[in-house]
Amino acid sequence: MDLRYTDEYEAFRTEVKGFLDGHWPLKGDEAKLDLEQGHALFRQRAIEAGYLARRIPKVYGGSEQEPDVLKATIISEEFARAAAPGEAMGLGPNLLVPTLLDHGDQWQKEKFIGPTMRGEIRWCQGYSEPGSGSDLASLQTRAELQGDEWVINGQKIWTSGAQAADYMFCLCRTEPDVSKHAGISYLLIDMKQPGIEVRPLKQMTGDSHFNEVFFSDAKTPADWIVGERGQGWIVSRSTLKHERNMIGNASRTEGLFRSVLKLAQRSRVGGRPAIEDPAIRRRLAELEGYVMAHKYSGYRLLTHSARGQDPGIMQSMNKLFTTNFGHEIAKLSLDLIGDGGLVGPSARAGLAGAVSGTGAWVNQYMGSLGSAIAGGTANIQRNIIAERGLGLPRDRAAETSK
Repeated sequence: MDLRYTDEYEAFRTEVKGFLDGHWPLKGDEAKLDLEQGHALFRQRAIEAGYLARRIPKVYGGSEQEPDVLKATIISEEFARAAAPGEAMGLGPNLLVPTLLDHGDQWQKEKFIGPTMRGEIRWCQGYSEPGSGSDLASLQTRAELQGDEWVINGQKIWTSGAQAADYMFCLCRTEPDVSKHAGISYLLIDMKQPGIEVRPLKQMTGDSHFNEVFFSDAKTPADWIVGERGQGWIVSRSTLKHERNMIGNASRTEGLFRSVLKLAQRSRVGGRPAIEDPAIRRRLAELEGYVMAHKYSGYRLLTHSARGQDPGIMQSMNKLFTTNFGHEIAKLSLDLIGDGGLVGPSARAGLAGAVSGTGAWVNQYMGSLGSAIAGGTANIQRNIIAERGLGLPRDRAAETSK
C-alpha cells in the first residue's frame, strides 16, 4: 500500500498552505472581529478561493469544484494543522445541505443552502419520538395537507438545539393508511411560529442540549417537502448516512486520544506520573492501536471514494467503532482524574480536551453514554453489519416478536 500523494497533489498541498499563510490568522483590524464574524469572513474567502463548500454549486453559495476526494482530504489536513476554520459545522451544513443536494427542488436549494452554509440560519432534526427511537418508521407525528399548507400535530424528542433553531427538517406521517415506511414525508418547518412549543430537557451534565418539541396545528407550505410525498423514508436514509459519517470520523478519535494522553502525563497514580504506571501504559497502548486501526480504515474509505466505489457497511463499522472507543476513553479518563470525578460535571466545561480541568472529562464520560444512541443505536449498527454486510440471518427474537 502506497499512502503517498502524487506530485500533482503535493503541489496542491503547497497551494493550500500558501493560502492559509496569507489569510489565517486574520490580521490587522480583522483580527479584532469576534469569533463568529472572523470565522465567517475567513470561510467566505476560502469558498471564493475554492477550498470550502467544494461540492456546492456557486449559484447556491458554494465554490463549485470538480469532485476530488484527495484534494478535499488535503484541504482538511492543512486547515486542521493551521487551526483554521473548516467547513461550517452543525446539523444544517452537515446533514440538511447534502440531503437537499441529493433530493431537493431547485428553489429549495437556492433558498436554504447558501444561508445555511454561511451560518445565517440554524436547523434542528425532527426524527425521534417518545415511542419511535430505533424503530423510527413507527413515528406518529401527523401532517395533513389542507389547501396549500401542511398542518402538523405530534411530538418529537431528543431534538438537539431546537431552542435556538430557525428551521427543522422533520419526518411526518402523511399517508396513515399505507405501510409505515411508505407513509412518511420529509418536511421543512419554520420553528418561529405559533403552534410549536420547545421544552428543554435537563441532562446529567446540567446542560439542556436536547429538547422536546410539540406541534399543535403548526403549518408549513405545501411545497416545503423534500422529495416526493410518502417518500420521506428514502430521503431520510440520505440524511442518516451523512450523520453517521460525521459521527464516525477518525479525526475525532485521534483528538480524544491526544487529550487523554496529555491527561495521563499530568495525572498521578501511586505518587508518580500516571504515564509511568505499567497498567495505564498498557491501556494507552491498546487505545493507540485502536486509533491506528480506525485511521487506516479511514484510508480504505478514502480509496473507495477516490475510485467512485460504494464503501458499503464500512460506514456503519466506523460509527460503531467511534462509539466503543469513546466508552474506553471515558473509563480511562475517570480512572486518571480519580476523586475529581466525584465533583460532578459542568454545563460550561465543554468537551474533553477543549478546556482544562476535570469537568470536561466528566462530561466526556456522560456524553459517551449518549453516543451509543446518536445516529442510530449501537445495536442497530451491529444488526446492519451482521445482516447486510455478513449475510447473517435476522435475530430470532426479532422474528418471533412480529
